Amino acid sequence: MKLMNGIRTAALVLVTGIAVSASAQTSTWKIDPAHSGVEFRITHLGVTHVSGAFSGVTGVVTLDEKDITKSTVTTTIDATTVSTGMAARDGHLKSPDFFDVAKYPTLTFTSTKLVKEGGKLKLVGDLTLAGVTKPVTLLVDGPAKPQPGMKPGSVVSGFSATGTLSRKDFNFGPKFAPPVLGDDVTFTIDLEVDKQ
Repeated sequence: MKLMNGIRTAALVLVTGIAVSASAQTSTWKIDPAHSGVEFRITHLGVTHVSGAFSGVTGVVTLDEKDITKSTVTTTIDATTVSTGMAARDGHLKSPDFFDVAKYPTLTFTSTKLVKEGGKLKLVGDLTLAGVTKPVTLLVDGPAKPQPGMKPGSVVSGFSATGTLSRKDFNFGPKFAPPVLGDDVTFTIDLEVDKQ
């Protein structure tokens, strides 16, 4: 009986040790909206580019420190923060012609796969834009080497990602087909993350 109890205790210690070890491989990082943002660019009339940005980016990165490809990210972008430097254009972008912020105040991205490719990370995930969800692919630089944060005892890191989406795929701004507005929207996402 004592032998069986000893075996059970040893097994419990082993399983607990494995669980603790597994949990120690991952860390949680919260996106800092004050130091994160999204920039985008689209052609206008086929002759120039219009650029804009979003602030109000929030979310969580779960980082697997032994295998980066097992890491995940979920983000929310405040669509009401869209800014192109021209108030009338920003108002139009917030209207039902484009983001329809009254109905869809946020964009969301949830990763589904992360792979190493050509010395960089390729992140695939589901983007929900104005009520339509489609997969997009991002090329990721990072994570940056962790650094001491502004607050005592805090640790920060960062990521930068680039990608291109098709307006047609999302049925986004269908009243303004090329060449009035280009179909491809290129974007860059910069995230500063705080270790939790």
